[in-house]
This record gives sequence, structure tokens and C-alpha cells, in this order.
Amino acid sequence: MGFPDLAHKQEAARGDALAIPTVAAMIAVLFAGSTVLTPLYILYKQQFGFSQITLTLIYAVYVVGNLGALLLFGGVSDVVGRRPAALAAMIVAIVSAIVFLFSENVLSLDIARILSGLGIGIGAGSGTAWIAELLSRADRSRASVIATSTNFLGLGFGALVSGLLAQYEPWPLRLVFVTYLLALAVVTILVWRTRETVAKPGSLRRISIRPQFSVPQEIRPRFVAPAVTGFGAMALVGFYAAVAPSILAQQLHEANHAVAGALFFELAIVAAASIVVLMRVQSNRAMLAALGLMIPSVLLVVAAEISASMALMIVATACCGVVAALGYRGGLQVVNEIAPKDRRAKVVSSFFICCFVGNALPVIGIGIVSTYAGSIAASLAFAGIIIVFALVALAFGVKHSR
Repeated sequence: MGFPDLAHKQEAARGDALAIPTVAAMIAVLFAGSTVLTPLYILYKQQFGFSQITLTLIYAVYVVGNLGALLLFGGVSDVVGRRPAALAAMIVAIVSAIVFLFSENVLSLDIARILSGLGIGIGAGSGTAWIAELLSRADRSRASVIATSTNFLGLGFGALVSGLLAQYEPWPLRLVFVTYLLALAVVTILVWRTRETVAKPGSLRRISIRPQFSVPQEIRPRFVAPAVTGFGAMALVGFYAAVAPSILAQQLHEANHAVAGALFFELAIVAAASIVVLMRVQSNRAMLAALGLMIPSVLLVVAAEISASMALMIVATACCGVVAALGYRGGLQVVNEIAPKDRRAKVVSSFFICCFVGNALPVIGIGIVSTYAGSIAASLAFAGIIIVFALVALAFGVKHSR
């Protein structure tokens, strides 16, 4: 009787060995959908004839989907199960890619971006929880490292592959999404075959769509530093995803779409590597280091733009990648540490809202300022805001770390 049980356990172990890479691939391919457009913005701008403000709004509207997922569907996988929620996220991503594939105007791009944000919002939360449950209890601290590093890997490869296809293959605004749809289809099949970890999934009627976010008054002073750190880290990511291709074309005179994709890939791969290499750095130190590095990093970006130096831009991008990694990971861990156990989900949701707003709001501001005052003035304004925010957050972080 023992042999069949042993065989069953070995088969389950093999299934779990494939399950974690599958869920990680799901997170990566979902996030790739948010940066597939990064090298294509210039092409869409030329084809549809819209302004720089419209370009940044197309990027930022993605956050509407993120917020919708977080506020309305944040706990859906706890109720219906990880696999159904993940499959729903993949289906939304597939619909988004189809809308992109046949886009003929700005409205269709906006709809596709919102759907992309919605799919990522549902899938990222479900996938992170799924990985934690697939890991042994002793290894569950690795779940956030796996999820955040694959997040950045997906962002990086989405931009890189898109840039290469747009530059060197035909149908730049079509072939990219055909390729992406194939990747989504393969990962969806793998997810469908992956083991469920929620013991007793419930029905859709049990899902609450009431927004779940708040910060208890007693931790608000300590919440400021990680919240601003998350805001600043994601603002840098948004800058590179939405604005950097235009800066490359206009200020650095580099119109190659593959270079635009490669620049964001550099940011993402440095961030992913930093998360893994620096995973043992204590959370508060990681957060404070990110805030300190944020200031020279944005100054390097502006200097690269003013001097039209690609070499300086490459150095600045690497610095921003380290800041994004330390800021996102450190800020999230600090929030988890200071949040009361019975309010943790709501406090973490509040942190993510700060990240989403940081990812979108400064980018919109850059679009407006660059339209009326030029891209260098916009970058200077962006750097000024980030520096002020970083100094304020450093003051709060140092004060409350004593």
C-alpha cells in the first residue's frame, strides 16, 4: 500500500516543481503586456497624430485597470481559488491584446490599456499568493522575491521583444501582438493544468467588491516613508516606460525602436537582479537607500538629456533600476512590518495605491509640461518633485527608524 502513496507524492512533487515556474511565467507575461507599447508609442503617435499629452494619458490610463482590480477584485482569488482568478486574468489580457492588435484610434488604445491593467491587477495578486502556497512553509519568504523579480523580468522582456520586432520585422503594430497572444495562449494552458491551492473555493456570490484600503492613525507617520518610496520608485518606472522613448528620439536623436526597448530592458533587468542579490538587506535600510539614491539618479537622467549623452543615460538607467528594486521591495516589506495583523491587507492595498498613483500622475505632468515648455523643462520639473518627495520621505524614515 505504501508504494502507490509514494508514487502519488512523487508525482505531486513533480507537479509543484512545474507549478512555481508556471505561475512565475504567468506574472511575467501579464506584466510584459504593460510595456509592449513602450517602443511603439512613437509609431502610434505618428500614425494617429496625437500629442505628447495624449501619449502620456494612454500610458497612465492603465492605472485605472490596476486600481479597479485592487479596489474591487483584490480578494477574489481567496474566494474562488487561485487558478480560476489567474485564468480570468489571462483571459482579460488576451482580450486586451486583441484590442491592441486591431486598434485604429486612441479610444481603442485606452480600452486595451485599461484591460491590461485590470488583468495585471488580478493576476499579480493571485499569482503571488499562489506561489507562497506552493512553496514549503519554510520557504514562503521567497514568494515576494520570486513575484517581484519576475514582475520586472516581464516588464523588461515585453519592451525588448517589442522593440526588436518593431524595428526589424514587418507590421510593427501587428506582429508584436500576434507574438504576445501566442505567449499568452501557451501560459494560459499551463496555468489551467496547475494545481489549485485553495482548499474549498467558493462561488462568485461570496465575492465582496467593497474597496478595502485604509491606514490606521497610529501608524500613519511611519507609513509616509514607504508610501513615498513606492510612489517615487514607480514614478521612475513610469518615466522610462512612457517618456524615455520620446527623449531618445528628440534629445538623443536615437529613433531606433529596439534601442528604446533595450533601455527599458536595462532598467528592468537591473531591478530584477537587485531584488535577488540584495534580498537579505534589511527592509528599512533598503528603503532608505532607495530614497538616498533616488536624488542622484534623477539628476543623472536630466544630465543625460541635457548633454544628449547615451553613455550617461545608460548609467542613469542602471541607477534607476537599483532604486526601483530597493524602493519597491523595501517599502512593501516595511509596510508589512508596521501594519497591524488584522489590518495588513488594507494597509498593503493603500501602499499599492501610492505606487499606482506614482506610476501614472508624474507621467501625465511630464506630458503637459513638455507640450508647453519642452521636454528638458518637464524632466527638470519631474526631477525636482522626486527630490523633494525623497527628502521628505528620508526625514520621516530616519525619524521613525530610531
